[in-house]
Amino acid sequence: MFDIWLRALKDRLLGPFIARANPSVHPNIISIAALVVGMAVAWLAYSHHYRAALAAWLLNRALDACDGTLARVQGKQTDFGGYLDILLDFIVYAIIPIGLIASHPTPSVALAGALLEASFFVNAASWMYLAAILERRSLGALATGEGTTVTMPPGLIAGAETVVFYALFLIFPSHLAPLFAAMGALVALTVVQRLVWAATKL
Repeated sequence: MFDIWLRALKDRLLGPFIARANPSVHPNIISIAALVVGMAVAWLAYSHHYRAALAAWLLNRALDACDGTLARVQGKQTDFGGYLDILLDFIVYAIIPIGLIASHPTPSVALAGALLEASFFVNAASWMYLAAILERRSLGALATGEGTTVTMPPGLIAGAETVVFYALFLIFPSHLAPLFAAMGALVALTVVQRLVWAATKL
């Protein structure tokens, strides 16, 4: 919900520091490093090392915040880099709940986790196809000044809210079922929100 504003703030705050990075460090390497750390989050959660998993999750998000800024600072923005970034992000978003479900294999956690993963699947279709339509109509990232490869239509649950919810999963692992259910419900509302917007605007 706040991603566009936070992305601009992030670039202003991190840009001067990232500009000092070694030019040989390619943004795609940062994206891949974020994937490795994200997979470690899932493993640590599965192993019940929740504090370490939380620290790794925050590191994953920090790395993910840096790759796009580094690309913009270095003038290395590419369509492939944007595609790789979102693909690897979605792998991380999917695998962490799986690790948590495996660490608490109860019917309630499994059901809530399955519904959460299903909401992600539908949500991906809701924003990616809409983004493709907006780009085709020249109403995408360039028109909105988002600074991303393609436009990311805003919704109740986006990147910033995902950071908070995943942190809550790791801080309160004994409450996974209600937390999974709450996030899944909000993601579903986000899908409806975009559908209503598309019905009135397209």
